[in-house]
Amino acid sequence: MAYPLYVAFVWHQHQPIYSSSQGNYDLPWVRLHGTKDYLDLILLLERYPQLHQTVNLVPSLLRQLEAYGQGRASDPYLKLTLTPENHLTRNQREYIINHFFDANYRTLIDPHPRYRQLYQQRKDYGATWCLYHWKNQDYSDLLAWHNLAWIDPLFWDDPEIAAFLEKGKGFTLQDRQRIYAKQQEIINQIIPKHKQLQEKGQLELTTSPYTHPILPLLADTNAARVAIPDINLPQHRFSWAEDIPRHLEKAKAIHQSYFETLPQGLWPSEQAISPEILPYISKAGFQWICSDEAILGWTLNHFFHRNERGTLYAPELLYRPYRLPTENGDLNVVFRDHRLSDLIGFTYSKLPPQAAAKDFISRLSAIAQRLGEPIEHPWLVTIALDGENCWEQYYQDGKPFLEALYQRLSDHKGIELVTVSEFLDKFPATATLPTEKLHSGSWVNGNLNTWIGDPIKNRAWDLLAEARNVLANYPEATEENYPQAWEALYAAEGSDWFWWLGEGHSSNQDAIFDQLFREHLSQFYTALNLPIPEKLKQPLESHQRKKSHPPLSFIHPFIDGIADEQDWDKAGRIDVGTTGAMHANSDVQRIWYGLDHLNFYFRFDFKKGGQPGTNLPPELHLFWFYPGITLLNSRIPLKGVPQHPPLDYLYHHHLGINIVEETVWLEEAAENHRWFGCRTRAKFHFNDCLELSVPWEDLGMSPDISLNIIAVLADRAQFRSYYPEKEFIVLEIP
Repeated sequence: MAYPLYVAFVWHQHQPIYSSSQGNYDLPWVRLHGTKDYLDLILLLERYPQLHQTVNLVPSLLRQLEAYGQGRASDPYLKLTLTPENHLTRNQREYIINHFFDANYRTLIDPHPRYRQLYQQRKDYGATWCLYHWKNQDYSDLLAWHNLAWIDPLFWDDPEIAAFLEKGKGFTLQDRQRIYAKQQEIINQIIPKHKQLQEKGQLELTTSPYTHPILPLLADTNAARVAIPDINLPQHRFSWAEDIPRHLEKAKAIHQSYFETLPQGLWPSEQAISPEILPYISKAGFQWICSDEAILGWTLNHFFHRNERGTLYAPELLYRPYRLPTENGDLNVVFRDHRLSDLIGFTYSKLPPQAAAKDFISRLSAIAQRLGEPIEHPWLVTIALDGENCWEQYYQDGKPFLEALYQRLSDHKGIELVTVSEFLDKFPATATLPTEKLHSGSWVNGNLNTWIGDPIKNRAWDLLAEARNVLANYPEATEENYPQAWEALYAAEGSDWFWWLGEGHSSNQDAIFDQLFREHLSQFYTALNLPIPEKLKQPLESHQRKKSHPPLSFIHPFIDGIADEQDWDKAGRIDVGTTGAMHANSDVQRIWYGLDHLNFYFRFDFKKGGQPGTNLPPELHLFWFYPGITLLNSRIPLKGVPQHPPLDYLYHHHLGINIVEETVWLEEAAENHRWFGCRTRAKFHFNDCLELSVPWEDLGMSPDISLNIIAVLADRAQFRSYYPEKEFIVLEIP
């Protein structure tokens, strides 16, 4: 019997608890994502009824959506939006200038002329100039546009929203009140629409632990040592597995209250699982969980190798459900294809919608071919990812891409989209994973050190452990007697605080996440009528981002030579002008670098007033080799190169740029230290800075291989300087 290639999309919709007091939220993201990301995703899907998908709705998100829809929730952005512009204080005006451009410039600001004009004024003249020169109308327009820009394009044909978009400027308080009313209208449709599509059979709705805690770490913070044996852990071991069933039962109850059914599937927070948590999940009645391919790889002691197109060499290991035996019954687990999920989450926003959809279908077709055509076994490809944040990078919030993708999927006879439960009901898991051998980790590199191990994260765990131990010493403090204390504890156990604290991730709201974590714990002590510990009254860290740091996430810059701050916000950064012997008169002041699934990227900030060919060398060269990989390598083909490391190393690839002549070339090492030219689609542009992109496909290398890179400036092939001075720039092919 021939089968189609079954594909399960699982969209994860999550926001943490942004309030430590009822109804007052410190950040607006539930409201703004509520108008931009949750409803439109399933409204688009509804147009293609034969496509079935799974949506995970975290309980903390559902409750906050309901509060906004009913007018019981507010946030600083909303309060300012509804404040008469002539009543704004100086501090409020400063806040508006600094925060009401919190949106992706290219997709949410630039398309709207008035919003773009105000942004450009702040960028060109600075916040202080705006404070002294903006009129009341400027503030009113900015307040209106920040809210309008976050309304999904799917709703732009609403007559009132269309009128606001056409109006463009001159907004009044009454206009802003009506915009907020439209936001509430959209938010109030989210939960009923999900329920309707589940009842029709097109959606499966699942849940996550109540406040999105990392379950393996709730059970035992020592679980982090499974993947990283020498990880530095908090002083106090946190081991409160009894909190796991509490989170699971509350999640089920909340889900049932909104959708009148019990969820069959559980998205473990951050796809983090371990053997210890499985019996609790099974006992709670869940039938299946979702995790990442890295967990399966570690469990099977198998590294998932891909070819240069990203197709797995052993697809039969990943594209199937597994059974996990527990003392409370069997549990099913599906493991997502990390590459396919990341392409949608991080990369396809860079491609034209039709090209991105075509590429995705071609990758599914390649999987089908690898599995054998005709397909004689019911294989399941699971694609699971964040369903909200990625769309901010897409043109029109991903609407053209999803329309193109869904149409192609609808037309394709060899691909069938199913919910996870549909597949499991039809094709129960036949392979078993020994539960005791299941790897403990998450979707991030198969480990847990995104949430523990850093000194700041560990301090937070110690504060949480101290509070949990206090509660254990109050046997009378049951959930019935002290519900506020337990709610505050649950909120503090959430994963988001640990994600943003310390090293690894950063945003311009790190200080607020630090504050919210401490506020939840402070509320815990207050609910128990205990004094708030002094250490909870001070931030856990300074929140000043280090000048030099590795990449924080994938990046997708536009190569136009304009140093857009949002393009490079998550990039790695090396401040040449602050370290090393070369910094005093360095031609390069700062290097930015990063990657996505299509390219790797560099940005070079030259000295002030620097012009290639006049007071700067006209040539930029990148040299790199692949450590641990046996390849032909050659010497740097420039004159006058000093013979000391790393300049006397041998390199496999060389990208050359003549900035003045606007030429770029790629070379590969040959025998006898020679170089030969290769075809390249690398791009660069020089304006405020030099930006460049190099396609991974140009290199002909497999994924998961590292590059050690140096940059060299030269003049007519004569060496001038190199960067960075004491290290390589390291990237890994995704």
